[in-house]
Amino acid sequence: MPRAPRRTRFLVPLVLLLVWLAVGGGLGPFAGRLGEVSTNDQAAFLPRSAESTKVIEAQKAFRTSESVPAIVVWTAKDGGTLEPGSATEATRSLAALSGRPGIAGPPSPALASEDGKALRAVVPLRPDLGDALPDTLDAVRKAAAPVPGTTVWLAGPAATQADLSDAFSGIDGLLLAVALVAVLLILLLVYRSVLLPLMIILGAVFALGLACAIVYVLADADLVRVDGQVQGILSILVIGAATDYALLLAARYREELTAPGADRFAAMRKALRRSVEPIVASAATVALALIALLASDLSNNRALGPVGAIGIVCAVVSALTFLPAALVLTGRAAYWPARPKTLPEGADPEAARGGQALWQRVAAVVDRAPRKVWAITLVGLLACAAFAPALNSRGVPFDEIFVNDAPSVAAQETLGRHFPGGAGNPAVIVADAGAATRVAAAARDVEGVDSAFPVDATGRPAPGKPLVVDGRVRIDATLADAADSDAARETLARLRTAVHAVPGSDALVGGSTAQQYDTQRTAARDRTLIVPVVLAIILVILVALLRSLVLPLLLVATVALNFAATLGVSALVFEHVLGFTGTDSSVPLYGFVFLVALGVDYNIFLMSRVREESLRHGVREGVRLGLTATGGVITSAGVVLAATFAALGVIPLAFLVQIAFIVAFGVLLDTLVVRSLLVPALVRDLGPRAWWPGALSRLPEGGTAGTDAKGATAPDRS
Repeated sequence: MPRAPRRTRFLVPLVLLLVWLAVGGGLGPFAGRLGEVSTNDQAAFLPRSAESTKVIEAQKAFRTSESVPAIVVWTAKDGGTLEPGSATEATRSLAALSGRPGIAGPPSPALASEDGKALRAVVPLRPDLGDALPDTLDAVRKAAAPVPGTTVWLAGPAATQADLSDAFSGIDGLLLAVALVAVLLILLLVYRSVLLPLMIILGAVFALGLACAIVYVLADADLVRVDGQVQGILSILVIGAATDYALLLAARYREELTAPGADRFAAMRKALRRSVEPIVASAATVALALIALLASDLSNNRALGPVGAIGIVCAVVSALTFLPAALVLTGRAAYWPARPKTLPEGADPEAARGGQALWQRVAAVVDRAPRKVWAITLVGLLACAAFAPALNSRGVPFDEIFVNDAPSVAAQETLGRHFPGGAGNPAVIVADAGAATRVAAAARDVEGVDSAFPVDATGRPAPGKPLVVDGRVRIDATLADAADSDAARETLARLRTAVHAVPGSDALVGGSTAQQYDTQRTAARDRTLIVPVVLAIILVILVALLRSLVLPLLLVATVALNFAATLGVSALVFEHVLGFTGTDSSVPLYGFVFLVALGVDYNIFLMSRVREESLRHGVREGVRLGLTATGGVITSAGVVLAATFAALGVIPLAFLVQIAFIVAFGVLLDTLVVRSLLVPALVRDLGPRAWWPGALSRLPEGGTAGTDAKGATAPDRS
């Protein structure tokens, strides 16, 4: 078949390039606009069916208007006692806030602590303040300041929300800049090329712009939900995945350019034909693993699922359209100054696939002593995994949510020193009005409950005349321990048991502690459900790709072991190096989805190449050649992905710092140990049995099957 005219051959890649330039120019700004449709309201991400979520809905009937409480705390300077009349002065100061913009209702009176060293009052703020929240809090602080001899602190949900917004401010620019600079530096150092890293980075940015535009439209239509965490993870996920897929294709294209007589178009056709299957399979594992999060009952997990999957699809589309077009148009110049040289006729084509000398030596060691290699690495991974049960995933204490010195944390600690630990964050009980007295009495009898009273329309204790709405009353129970402590959660469980037992009460218990308790239990349930689903999805994809049953089971087992080993190391690092006493309850599930799905990616890249080489050269030689050919590119891809996820650490939140460490360390462990040593050594030791029941399992260890033009098994031509 005659070749198309030269001008026509350049037409398709040129059109693709122009389309992507238009996408980048038109949709790129959406990467900085997701904040317009995102929410950092933590109440929006609670378990959908939990008792605490039902209480939030029930509470709305008891309010004349929605509000978010800001707790004002006054402490005497130098640790002394308050001056006489301080409570009256504080109450009068806050009263001036009534009716001002942003204030949802009259502030409560200032109450003195038992030690006489502090006061506290609650100022209800409007929940829709958005960017005006910091200014409103400043107004509250200024109004409270006139009390002589005191220091003013702001605690409570409103102050925490302001600190969260501050933590996520500038996330678009800072996170993206850190990630892209890290990727660019690594690519420049590894590939010693100027143009190729820029092309890969540009493709990743285009993919991110397209993903953000799609997510923006869906979020604006309330079809998906976005918060700061999801927004940050989306950026990192798209950049890391797009770079990984691009590196695999670029490495294969470079290899095909060295074939005798190959031109840029023929080389790209071969590179795409041999790369598209592992790239699409890898993307499918990650996208479907993320979609599996829709089975979660936690709204933030459900939010990440479709948003992350959209990002992965955009990444693979960019890698398989923009990059091939750019590479074909630039040809060998893309790799300047280390341009690939065409091999002379008759030269061994395997020389082009030889890779770096380092990976030739690694492959030789694996080939020479596979059993020793996998035994040593297996023992090391099992030793790390032994510490996994030490990871405390019962939640992050409030004073560790922020990794920097957040004002709301210091204020909450000050509040806890002078008032009951649960002051300002009561357990909220909604019960039948006829049983209100008995429910309150039952609550007060619970160990760990400091006080419990029905409240009026302003939220103040009103034992005699509580607000009754639709036959229901609200009772606030102040816990003796800090609302985010293990002791408070244990009290909460006892409190629910006690009030549920009151006849005719139909009581529900919610509030901050209840939300943490329900979230923790739901996260444990999600892990039990979603982990097997993700493993099953990955197993099906591997079976379809590798035409084997034994090898997919082996690969799933190794990435699961890598995850367990990573959790073990993380447990030690979090406690003894970073000083965390606990991890967010969603961290293990997020870590599992990312590590297992992304870990399988690298095994797909490796084993699809091993299968290709085994069909040509036999099973034993296929392992050696496959590891040698892919070692450099997969390792550089792993380092890039680890660096991009590590960039999440620039956001001063414990949750993202923990995710950043788990994924970055886990990817490096998988890339450098599991994929480089354990997997090839096991496959080399098993020989053809690893490919059962596929065609490769019926070959002698050194035999070949050859391939037909489409890569299918063909009779041995030797």
